[in-house]
Amino acid sequence: MNFYHQHFAALFCVVTCVLPPAHAQSTFPNRVVRIVVPSTSGGGGDALARLLAHHFTERWGRQVIVENRTGASTMLGGEFVAKSAPDGHTLFNGLSTLAINPSTHKKLLFDAQRDLIPIVHSVSIPNIVMVHPSLPAKSALELAAVARARPGQLLYGSGGHGTNNHLVIELFGAMTNTKLTHVPYKNSGPALVDTIGGQLMVFATNMILGVPHVRNGRLRAIGITSLQRSIGVPEIPTFHESGLPGFEAVQWYGLLAPTGTPRDVTDKIYRDTLAVLKLPEVRERLSTDGAIVIGATGEQFAAFIKSETVKWAKVVKAAGIVPE
Repeated sequence: MNFYHQHFAALFCVVTCVLPPAHAQSTFPNRVVRIVVPSTSGGGGDALARLLAHHFTERWGRQVIVENRTGASTMLGGEFVAKSAPDGHTLFNGLSTLAINPSTHKKLLFDAQRDLIPIVHSVSIPNIVMVHPSLPAKSALELAAVARARPGQLLYGSGGHGTNNHLVIELFGAMTNTKLTHVPYKNSGPALVDTIGGQLMVFATNMILGVPHVRNGRLRAIGITSLQRSIGVPEIPTFHESGLPGFEAVQWYGLLAPTGTPRDVTDKIYRDTLAVLKLPEVRERLSTDGAIVIGATGEQFAAFIKSETVKWAKVVKAAGIVPE
């Protein structure tokens, strides 16, 4: 169960609740601020980061840019931030792989819980599982039936070994006792392109990236991976309600900074992130994309990352995934 599920209402309201008291502010920011995104331009995390960067630029009077650093299952971007000066001018738009990589990789480029400070858990976004229109499956159980009839023949892509869209399908395979063949890519973009082209049959990604391709008919939606339907696409059922009770695998995003970043700086970033997230136009944009505003504190975000690390370690073990 999602760490925040039982307390969702309270957490959702955090963006309108009383914020922590302001501390004596340093000169932050005094130059360009970078938000490092460990995925390609146009992906879900990239879209969110650019939305924040636009409003931060307006609020801070300093340019805030998005820098895409992909590779190594999103670890290259995290490593870059972890080794940056701890002054708040280099931020990491972290995501679910922070909790997945410890179980799927023998060697980590950095220790997320040691080298980064969680600032704010901004949003969670359900994944959407899609298939090429030529595949005769329109529901979770129909996809399982096709996979069972063609053991190992259905190819699915991901942004790399151990990424969220890899484990979503592995969780599906474990819960349906089916086997699909994983084709890892350096990032999700090419895997999506090859699914649209028919070289791959199945693909899971966040709703921001996936829904447009369902709406234009290039791919067919099988279901979403949250426990409840999305406000943005209420017509698409969840796996939970489609014969796989308890199926939940959302992507989440939040800002982190290098360990050692001053508390007054992280507090400012936290407060300003919440201010942006409660803007009506931002809420509308995120809701349309299927995102759920969380707005949790750095301390809550740290506890959540730890709980997700435990959860995905169990999934990796159950799926028999060997760390690479």
